[in-house]
Amino acid sequence: MKGSDVIIKELSKSFGDFRALNEVSLEIDGGEFFSLLGPSGCGKTTLLRIIAGFESPDCGLVTIDGSDVLPLPPNRRQVNTVFQNYALFPHLTVFENVAFSLRIRHFPKAQIKDRVNEYLKLVQLEGHAHKKTNMLSGGQKQRVAIARALINEPRVLLLDEPLSALDAKLRQHMLIELDQIHDKIGITFIYVTHDQQEALSVSDRIAVMNQGNVLQVGTPHDIYESPATDFVARFIGETNLFDAVAVSVTRLDKPETEFMVELDIPELGRIKVTTVDEIGPGQRVSFTIRPEKIVITKEKPATKREDINLFQGEVDEPIYSGFQTKFYVKVMDKVLIRVIKQHAKYSDEGPDIVWKDRVYISWSAIDGYIVGIKDPGAQV
Repeated sequence: MKGSDVIIKELSKSFGDFRALNEVSLEIDGGEFFSLLGPSGCGKTTLLRIIAGFESPDCGLVTIDGSDVLPLPPNRRQVNTVFQNYALFPHLTVFENVAFSLRIRHFPKAQIKDRVNEYLKLVQLEGHAHKKTNMLSGGQKQRVAIARALINEPRVLLLDEPLSALDAKLRQHMLIELDQIHDKIGITFIYVTHDQQEALSVSDRIAVMNQGNVLQVGTPHDIYESPATDFVARFIGETNLFDAVAVSVTRLDKPETEFMVELDIPELGRIKVTTVDEIGPGQRVSFTIRPEKIVITKEKPATKREDINLFQGEVDEPIYSGFQTKFYVKVMDKVLIRVIKQHAKYSDEGPDIVWKDRVYISWSAIDGYIVGIKDPGAQV
């Protein structure tokens, strides 16, 4: 099977006074695993339903391989959908659920048998063909739904939060299986989720949405390391985010254009950060530093590097999770900074940093990131 290109241009949709989509434009490549990520009510499911043909937009365009599909009914779009609630027929066996669409189209019995067995093998359910769906686990039901959607050989598979009803461990296992299925069949997957880890784990690219708008489109690495807005920085993983003002800017002596910016953060003080964007002194910006990029120690680091940001504080709350500990460190007696320390080695005596310890936190200028300029050109 071959995946199709999907292009969405200036798509808008309102339900009464509620604006679900606001001139959304996206280009999804054939064979791509593309995720629509955002909180509940951001418009991602509405967008999926419009692509599927279950909703009509107020304006805009949806093309698949260059052809406008908005005038077409769902069954003529070469698109199939896997729903959150599986939507299986409880009175039919696994085999009959998967075979249903082929029987409706009057395929020969022998061909139906071969194709159903092929897709049950793809989703690892060969031994469950004659079971009723109420005898299956949640993960098995989801596999039946995926096989039923794929047997029609669509060019695009739409997945509407397909794993949200599963427990955490099963969800992670199914996510890996879903990614493997995508690699085997090569069609376009458009995956709706509110779970950042799901999107980061399997996507080729992600569109982060909020309040009917697409805020950023990029690879998981781009979205996590270089968030385009404050919302993206907060929504993807954990971060420490501050409003700041640029105090000074120095061009670095490197082959590529890069600047060292000194920022003033009102509740924290002066810090340094590198950026490829030219920023003038006095400009207001947002600054973010991820918790895992911060080093926490009980002893003051001996480094004399000028690009290291160093603060002293007190552990306000340590949260031990086995593979890591998250610390909330109170700095300047008022601001809490989140720090994550990975436990890569075995420790007989338990964590060496505990509640109320005085600690030092530090990070390199290259590990912070200026999310964006608050008011370009404005000086303070």
